[in-house]
Amino acid sequence: MAVGQGMDSVLLPVQGVSSGVACAGIKQTGRRDLVVFELSPGSTVGAVFTKNAFCAAPVTVAKQHLASDKPIRFLVINTGNANAGTGQQGIDDAIETCNRLAAMRSLEPEQVLPFSTGVIGEYLPMHAIVNGLPQALSSLMTDNWLEAAQGILTTDTRVKGASRQFEFEGETITVTGIAKGSGMIKPNMATMLAFVATDAKVSDALVQQIAAEASEQSFNRITVDSDTSTNDACLVMATGQSNTPVIDSVEQPFYGYLLKTVKEVMLSLAQQIIRDGEGATKFIEVAVAGANNTDEALKVAYSVAESPLFKTAMSASDANWGRILMAVGKADVESLNVEQIDVYLGDVQIVSQGQRADSYTEEQGSAVVAEEEIQVRIELNRGSASESVWTSDLSYEYVRINAEYRS
Repeated sequence: MAVGQGMDSVLLPVQGVSSGVACAGIKQTGRRDLVVFELSPGSTVGAVFTKNAFCAAPVTVAKQHLASDKPIRFLVINTGNANAGTGQQGIDDAIETCNRLAAMRSLEPEQVLPFSTGVIGEYLPMHAIVNGLPQALSSLMTDNWLEAAQGILTTDTRVKGASRQFEFEGETITVTGIAKGSGMIKPNMATMLAFVATDAKVSDALVQQIAAEASEQSFNRITVDSDTSTNDACLVMATGQSNTPVIDSVEQPFYGYLLKTVKEVMLSLAQQIIRDGEGATKFIEVAVAGANNTDEALKVAYSVAESPLFKTAMSASDANWGRILMAVGKADVESLNVEQIDVYLGDVQIVSQGQRADSYTEEQGSAVVAEEEIQVRIELNRGSASESVWTSDLSYEYVRINAEYRS
């Protein structure tokens, strides 16, 4: 079950970006499973990747290609197979994928970035990928974001996309992005796979800074099951096709407008992932205020958001607020004074100064947790830092999906 709001109703085309999709039969016949993006000459790319030590072969190869002096012109993404835990053959297959695509467009292999998602530990069916590339290339279109969003899904139940525009000096700037992700979600950098493009002109250094900063404030604030994927990757692509000045300094007002808009797109995508979390019936915000610093606030927020006991209580619409206190207490916050802590479910105060609020009734709490969207607000009352983390509940359906994942 997917909770609440979905993707934007319209995904706006971005000048300088085309995408194409093929049904290559990587895992299932007749399913969109191979996507290519073409970027116009002069585009700049910033990227963040998983910090999982068992990073997938395409992550390794993509990092190498980004480190070269060759401008990136193509992305190639396959679903159904993660190409992770595949050793040297996995590396060779990722490189071969880039080689084949580059040859079809008379480019250098380093100008292609590979991405994969799906089952870990299986080798890529290279014949399917190689045979599918011509179909994907032949279907390249500028207004093809929805098809591309469908082509990168795995256990997702719906596509995820967002678009925003803003005006700068009479010019309309567009930012559009898609993502996939439903389980194995605790991005330790970005999300499972996310691709965000803008027609703004951005220097290499600043497009990388935008990718890092925007993902930190969006994808790095969500968790479904506390597991960081082997394949996480988030790209920001700036094609430079708008009639605006090049952004090469954070002091430029244009930089601030663009960063804000990219953050909005990424936060929308991140929250769409939570709403489509595997087996999710609840969309939950854990908001922590009054912390000494950001790290402290996030430590408490994640301790609650990732607690199986808290998440199963939310699945059952059980206002068992003792599980919230337990999770706050185990967050390993130095010198935490529990007698200062207030906790709210929505607007209902359940804990005052570390104990049950006099005004609280079970009926009030039950009414809040019966909703699809729930906010847990924790006031530490020891500083001025605040942060929010978004998560889903832990349901029977989550267990079924993952028990049957390879069936």
